[in-house]
Amino acid sequence: MTISPEPISQASISQAPTSQASISQAPTSQASGQLDHRDINRHLAVFSTDPLVGAGLPLWLPAGAVIRHELEMFAAEIARRDGCLAVYSPVLAKRALFEISGHWAKFSDDMFPAMRTGGDELVLRPANCPHHAMIYASRPRSYRELPIRLNELAPMFRAERSGVLSGLSRVRQINLDDTHVFCRPDQVASEVERALRSALHAQDVLGLPVDYVRLSRRDAGQRYLGSFGQWQAAEDALRSAASAVLGAQDPPLIEAEGAAAFYGPKLDLQVRDGRGHEESIATVQLDFSQPDRFDLAYDAADGSRQRVVMIHRGTVGAMERVVAALLERYQGRLPLWLAPVQVCVMPVGPAQDEAAGALVEALCAAGLRATVEVDGSLGARVRASRQLRHCVIAVIGAAEVESGQVQITDVAADFKGSVSREELVELLSQSYTNRVRGIEWHGGLGSAAGPPRDRCSIGDMGAPRASGTRP
Repeated sequence: MTISPEPISQASISQAPTSQASISQAPTSQASGQLDHRDINRHLAVFSTDPLVGAGLPLWLPAGAVIRHELEMFAAEIARRDGCLAVYSPVLAKRALFEISGHWAKFSDDMFPAMRTGGDELVLRPANCPHHAMIYASRPRSYRELPIRLNELAPMFRAERSGVLSGLSRVRQINLDDTHVFCRPDQVASEVERALRSALHAQDVLGLPVDYVRLSRRDAGQRYLGSFGQWQAAEDALRSAASAVLGAQDPPLIEAEGAAAFYGPKLDLQVRDGRGHEESIATVQLDFSQPDRFDLAYDAADGSRQRVVMIHRGTVGAMERVVAALLERYQGRLPLWLAPVQVCVMPVGPAQDEAAGALVEALCAAGLRATVEVDGSLGARVRASRQLRHCVIAVIGAAEVESGQVQITDVAADFKGSVSREELVELLSQSYTNRVRGIEWHGGLGSAAGPPRDRCSIGDMGAPRASGTRP
């Protein structure tokens, strides 16, 4: 899949001068009351920027690396379940590759300049599809082995102007969960349906509501590759597949003339941030241009050589854009499975240090991310933990050591109460494995109300959702 070179529809955001190393880029409060992801980053330290590295090239800090790694594992799991094959490809290629693909002619102004090396002109790729096309073309293909789905979480590069760069939402290196499907014409409908279902499932697990699915069509302009007949057939195929998946339920299907990429129509999953700005979070796209340009074919049952169909599909999306959307959607208080610190354990005093350390060891042994905080007063530590958006705060005093209980605070669930250490480890481990968006605690001073499908409770043990199991 490629991301369209046209700017995202959003208000222009200027960047204030930064210090030598900055954790936040020009944070601004929003009239809606929703914090921008750059504001949130000031406390969470997800990414940093540095003028020596360059604008639009964020440095992923440890907290951000945790979030991104969880998303990468989630994307890889979806790809495996859909029968995708993992591949790796270089970020560079000869300029000639992108001349054949059509990228150089269509938006070379948005690409970084070619680098002359040993007589070759090498270019940082603006898209991953030409490399995947070459992987498909590496040997003859039979109709019986199709479809072939090649997946890579791969970086690509755009020479964005400094004035439009913004935190993680507009960057110059995009790390994209990218799959390219090579199939026969009779397999197009089922492959588009499969891709759209997976993309909708991914956004559902992430908790990013899809406002609508957009059928991005061509207009009467001349910038598009391929004939009008090819475009009409491709748009009809996408419309039919989307109708089969969506039916009469939400999200709705809305058609947008002129929103297509230059080489084919697409289905875009559109989301809105807290300020009402709209952007595409995932895409399913037909491409009838690159198979022609690269002469991609397969041997048919009658022995003839037939043109393969290429489908670009994304599920989780670009790591930078998705992390920005998640930070704003949850205002930094991420679900347990994405939280950089899942449990912050605090002994009331030195006498409880051993018990706190033992709890952290048990949580870590269960695969959870836990830390212990001992410095400062208990109140100061709790305030700092809440500001850092730690998912669960676990306090152990003398009474808890005696009873084997832990005092729990889960701000997102509005829960304060006592849980046994064994139940705590089991519940959090199960919630992490199932990628639930909220933990259902029993008893205490608050309750976590919400749809059962979004939560995991102590009574749910032993019934993990197959769709949410971690790799």
